[in-house]
Amino acid sequence: MLQAKSSLSRLVEAIEQGHEREIVIARNGRPAARLVPMDTVLPDKRIGVAKGVFEVPDDIDAHNDEVARLFMGGAQP
Repeated sequence: MLQAKSSLSRLVEAIEQGHEREIVIARNGRPAARLVPMDTVLPDKRIGVAKGVFEVPDDIDAHNDEVARLFMGGAQP
């Protein structure tokens, strides 16, 4: 904490310039705070991001057993 107090402007500059994405400030060896850029945006959920972009065929699962065997090193029928 003392080190962060004495060099706060340098730490903020490192964040602003993109040299650091995150700086963790500790007190007595335990994380107490994070210094991050203001424009940091948490990613949105991506579930369904490709909805409507392509069609999934009805038989998409038809070869699951064969693919599983290939990944597991099993012999082909």
